[in-house]
Amino acid sequence: MIDLTGSVVLVTGAGSAKGIGAALVLAYAKAGANIVINYRSDTSVPAVNKLAEMVKAIGGDVLIAKADVTISTDVKEMFTSIMGKFGRIDTVVNNAGITKDMLLLRMKEQDFTDVVDTNLKSAFIVSKAAMSIMLKQKSGNIINMSSIVGLTGNAGQVNYAASKAGLIGMTKSMAKELAGRNIRVNAIAPGFIVSDMTDKLSEEQKLGITQMIPMKKIGEAEAVANAAVFLSSDLANYITGQVLSVDGGLHM
Repeated sequence: MIDLTGSVVLVTGAGSAKGIGAALVLAYAKAGANIVINYRSDTSVPAVNKLAEMVKAIGGDVLIAKADVTISTDVKEMFTSIMGKFGRIDTVVNNAGITKDMLLLRMKEQDFTDVVDTNLKSAFIVSKAAMSIMLKQKSGNIINMSSIVGLTGNAGQVNYAASKAGLIGMTKSMAKELAGRNIRVNAIAPGFIVSDMTDKLSEEQKLGITQMIPMKKIGEAEAVANAAVFLSSDLANYITGQVLSVDGGLHM
């Protein structure tokens, strides 16, 4: 089992009791890490509090950090709180993301801007803030949550695909800048994962999706979280600038 005891992990966009954000928080806690749970909306407070209690029950320490990660001042305050409580940051998982799907012809400019800001610009702001701390520590990991859509594109998701593809380019560029400073940067590209979105699909739609996947099933959020924990561990100490697809073989 991977042991991250004593490390400090920030997961952005973890304001849901379900999905990849929550799975990331719990997987890192089970590996022994202390967790910073970031969320933006007050509507997420009940879910975040529940998640924090689960982390404590596992045995980890936790900091709840409300911040809009698209705003530099919010992020700066968040890292001030992290350093005040833990004194370090070992892993940042840029998981914050939204969708506003629409065919390009009908997509509003604001819908494009909102998705790119939340999914891509936030990773820039958070990574830059974390980088100054990690450079002083001479160690750290940054994991950017991309998507299979960033590799393949998808009709009706020009904004989302652009943001997720941008994360891949950012990952590789950051990795080249930071590799000599013992800071590794990687990306994960999930495929179809059980979520609130997939719960809304009909059985016929789910069947159509599974038929496209070589492993013939929709993935669990825990599979993505386990990949992130691995990338944060010493087992991955010679891996940087990579995009790990967790998609049941859909993109290969």
